[in-house]
Amino acid sequence: MATDYYSVLGVQRDASQDEIKKAFRRLARELHPDINPDPKTQERFKEINTAYEVLSDPQKKQMYDLGGDPMGGAAGAGAGFGGGFGNFSDIMDAFFGTASQRGPKSRTRRGQDALIRLDIELSEAAFGTTKEIQVDTATVCNSCNGEGAAPGTSAQTCDMCRGRGEVSQVTRSFLGQVMTSRPCPQCQGFGTVVPTPCPDCAGDGRVRSRRNLTVKIPAGVDNGTRIQLAGEGEVGPGGGPAGDLYVEIRETPHSTFQRRGDDLHCTVTVPMTAAALGTKVPLDTLDGVEEIDIRPGTQSGQSIPLHGRGVTHLRGNGRGDLVVHVEVQTPSKLDAEQEELMRKLAELRGEEGPMGQFQPGQQGLFSRLKDAFNGR
Repeated sequence: MATDYYSVLGVQRDASQDEIKKAFRRLARELHPDINPDPKTQERFKEINTAYEVLSDPQKKQMYDLGGDPMGGAAGAGAGFGGGFGNFSDIMDAFFGTASQRGPKSRTRRGQDALIRLDIELSEAAFGTTKEIQVDTATVCNSCNGEGAAPGTSAQTCDMCRGRGEVSQVTRSFLGQVMTSRPCPQCQGFGTVVPTPCPDCAGDGRVRSRRNLTVKIPAGVDNGTRIQLAGEGEVGPGGGPAGDLYVEIRETPHSTFQRRGDDLHCTVTVPMTAAALGTKVPLDTLDGVEEIDIRPGTQSGQSIPLHGRGVTHLRGNGRGDLVVHVEVQTPSKLDAEQEELMRKLAELRGEEGPMGQFQPGQQGLFSRLKDAFNGR
């Protein structure tokens, strides 16, 4: 044989494809006509391009090793600029670092993540709990074990691309012969075809299935908190690894308490007489019934904190507080006896006349906006 393509690239006859590709890229950077316009260098560049076109193609390489003509009688290394440019993408790799995707793509791919929403009570969010949930996701097909072929059959090598996953086409351009590659239309780039798909999964390797899972809810979760369950999501095509399952927490409203962060708030309404004389009001907290001490003279709007009676801190130790806001209720209707007693009380306290006191108070929303526009 006139030309030793292995010697042209400077590799051994048992060199791997990676070694052949690295050798070609190194020489292409040195000998490309745009870098070195010397005519001898251009001829050398054509030789390495032809050598790589042969040695990078398994069929051409096998024919060459057996003593045949891998170029099929074509002009070979002298055929146009670049000797056919059979591996134009690798020349681009050599200069721009782009990664060419060669070979068939895998039928096995990772599955997608899944999301499910779970409603829990305030007490469950405060102290944590364990829940059983039911999910409907893609799982591996038991009939074909994810391979997609009917039982007793298997995938076969594509006869159009011979397992390469891509087909090539040679066209002529101002550069000479340019070989372009595209995914094989018969196997969609997989390199194999499934003549008899599995009837249960239609060749996808997965089916929809409903299953039960146990979820541990940590103490302190809030609305929107997402708990990740690794590998419990959708199984991928071809029986690929499953994605993750995310459980999003939704806390249902409580009849008494309003949550603000890790603190709980509630309002207790007491009569005017109870606020004046003092009383005790039972409150059903998350920790059980506790007596709220309304001290004599308590005013409407005052708050009574119960430290450590709120929600457990999700990150850290301890708990938030329970804040009880007091609202004093003034009677709107009095009968004759009650009115007489109230008048007697006012007389004893020297409050027969209007004793109101005026002081600067908080502005309303519109007043604040007006001041803001006027620059006050």
